[in-house]
Amino acid sequence: MREIVDRACEAALYSQDDAGLDAGASVLVGDGGQWAEVGRALLARGEAYVRQAWERGWQPADVLRLVGRDLGDRHLRITRDLIAAEARRYARLPERWTDAEVWWADDAEYGEGLAQRERTDRFTLATGVLEVFRLLIRLPSIEPVGPVPGDPAADALEHAHIEPRMLGRIRALLAKAEATTYPEEAEALSAKAQELMARHTVDEALLAASGKGPAQVPGACRIGVEAPYEEAKAVLLDAVATANRCRAVWNSAFEFSTVVGFESDLEAVELLYTSLLVQGTAAMTRAEAAQRSGGRKRTKTFRQSFLLAYASRLGQRLAETAEHTVAEAPDNLPALVARDVAVTSRAEEMFPRTTTTRLRGATDHAGWEDGTAAADRAHVGGKRPPLPR
Repeated sequence: MREIVDRACEAALYSQDDAGLDAGASVLVGDGGQWAEVGRALLARGEAYVRQAWERGWQPADVLRLVGRDLGDRHLRITRDLIAAEARRYARLPERWTDAEVWWADDAEYGEGLAQRERTDRFTLATGVLEVFRLLIRLPSIEPVGPVPGDPAADALEHAHIEPRMLGRIRALLAKAEATTYPEEAEALSAKAQELMARHTVDEALLAASGKGPAQVPGACRIGVEAPYEEAKAVLLDAVATANRCRAVWNSAFEFSTVVGFESDLEAVELLYTSLLVQGTAAMTRAEAAQRSGGRKRTKTFRQSFLLAYASRLGQRLAETAEHTVAEAPDNLPALVARDVAVTSRAEEMFPRTTTTRLRGATDHAGWEDGTAAADRAHVGGKRPPLPR
């Protein structure tokens, strides 16, 4: 059976057109009575391919993001199966790895189980699996952001996370801020969440400086920055990362930003960015409704201008909030500076060569004005008046 899979992969994975995929799928389903063994062999081959992806620096969320963008929902489900199958080999997985689970009882049953789940013919399934394989083997090497499963270094790492009870409070506050339609309430809730995040960062920095806390080094994570309006989203993420003493590097080709920082700060960036993006999208929807009620149609330029203004304005306000936090407690500055130096050094080590990107212009005046106003309402610091326009 391995020879059949070898011939199918040779025909399908290295061709530039769909003819090779058709040929490979035909090889796999040529003898319908062997489908169970074909399924087992494909699963084993897929495990090897995802492992190669991990060794090239990729993580499950990165791969799933590309599969969702370039292929389809069925391919996503197949990819999750391969990730789950590979992950079961390890007693412990790195943080932020995967929650995919093996749903089949035995690998010999995977092929039939897949057919039942997808409710389609075997040729279509074989083609889908080969398409996933082709994407996996073409992944280039990228900067790793952490150990791969099975790496002994993973067990040696020690991270200081946001304390679970505080993390729960922050999540609850941001969830309420996202749900409310009252700007004043969202402002108060987001402000309290940011206050808790900043307090934890200062406490952790002081503990590390005193030598009482565990020795830590900056880490990294990837956060999806997907179309549409990915430039505005990247600007917003960069602003949130900078305010939380992290550094963000955007990879537009693969739709993610790599954020470098200490673990608890990375958690804060993920939470706040996600919440502010939800709030900004909701505010954009309300602004569009107001525009339509005034007789204007929805336009892509309005939405792009809105989100760019929203991200730009929040960047100014977050930077001002960060400066204010340091000014309130100048004795904490040495510990925070040491933290910043460590993060900057780690980011420069991971990305010795970066380039700047010229953003496409925001050409819709109404969208820019509404986006700026929405950012003013998405207050995340102390109770201070908005910055001058």
